[in-house]
Amino acid sequence: MKIILAGSSHWHAGMHLDAARAAGGEIIGVWDEDQQHAKMFARSNSLRSIDRFDDVLAAGAGVILLMGHPHSVPGRARRIIEAGIPLILEKPAASSTEILSELLELTRRRNAFVSVPFPNRFGPAVVAFRKLQQQGRVGTIAHGHFRIVNGPPQRYAQDGVAWMIDPEIGGGGALRNLGIHGIDAALDLATGRLRLRTACVGNRIHNSAVEDYALLVLEDEAGAMFTVEAGYTFASMRPGGDFEWRIVRANATLIDHGDKAISATLDDGAGTELAPEPTATRYRLCMRDTFDRLARNEPATISLNDYVAAMSLIDTAYRKARE
Repeated sequence: MKIILAGSSHWHAGMHLDAARAAGGEIIGVWDEDQQHAKMFARSNSLRSIDRFDDVLAAGAGVILLMGHPHSVPGRARRIIEAGIPLILEKPAASSTEILSELLELTRRRNAFVSVPFPNRFGPAVVAFRKLQQQGRVGTIAHGHFRIVNGPPQRYAQDGVAWMIDPEIGGGGALRNLGIHGIDAALDLATGRLRLRTACVGNRIHNSAVEDYALLVLEDEAGAMFTVEAGYTFASMRPGGDFEWRIVRANATLIDHGDKAISATLDDGAGTELAPEPTATRYRLCMRDTFDRLARNEPATISLNDYVAAMSLIDTAYRKARE
C-alpha cells in the first residue's frame, strides 16, 4: 500500500511512520506546511520529501495520512476526498464538531473512504473481548470504565503545539483531546444511544484556559453504565500516565492498564494475563486494519462518523458541565 504522511510536524507522525512500515506500507513521500521540517523528517527516516500539497495529491498514493493544525486540516481533507483518494484523518482534525460534520456530509456524498485512528480499539482487552464475543461467551454488559490521565499540558508547548490548550483552536482540554478515546470506546460498546448522566469538568492544578480533569457518567439504552475519565493531572511528564480500559460483562471482565492486561471468565473459571501492547503496537494494528479494509474494498472500521459522534457527545458534556 503506497502511503504519504502529510503533516510530519504532528506529534504522532513518528508513530504513524512506524505503523505504516510495520503494516507493510510503502511510504512514497512526506509533506508538511513547514518544508524544512518535512525535509528534516524525510532525511532522518530515509524518505522523500514533497514540497507542495498539490504534488501530494498527484503522487499516486493509495492512501494519504493527514495530520496538522485544526484550522488547515479540514480544507486539505476536503481536497483529498474530492480527489478520490482514501484518507486516514488524524485528530484533532477541526476546532469544532460543525466543521467535521460538513466534512462527513462530503464523505457520504462521495462515498469516500475515511479512517480515523482510535488505536485503543486494538488494545489487548478489546481484542480479547471481541474474541469472547464471537464465541458467545461475554454475557450482558454491566459497565465499562475508560481512563486516560497524562502529564501537565505544558508538554504540548514542548512538542511545538501549544495551540492544543487554546480552546478556540483545540476545542477544549483533556476531555476533548484524551477523553475522546474513552467516549469512542463507550459508543462502540453501547447498546443503542448513550445518555449523558453526569459531566464534571474542572481546572484546579494548572493555570490554563482549558480543563485539566473531566469525569463523565453515561448510560446506554440497555441500562449499562460507562464512566470516562480524562486529565492532565498525572504528576510526571513520562509517556503513559494513568491508563485503564475496563470492560465488565456477565461472564467476562477485561482490564487493560497499558503495561499489563488481564481477562477473567466465569464459565470456565479462567484468569489469563494478556500480552500487553504499547501505544506503538496499537497504532500498528490500527494501520494494518486500515490497509486490509482498503485491500478488500470495505468501509473503514473506525470512520469519520465515529469521530463526529464522539465529538458531539463531548459538546453535550461541556454544555452540561456549565449548567
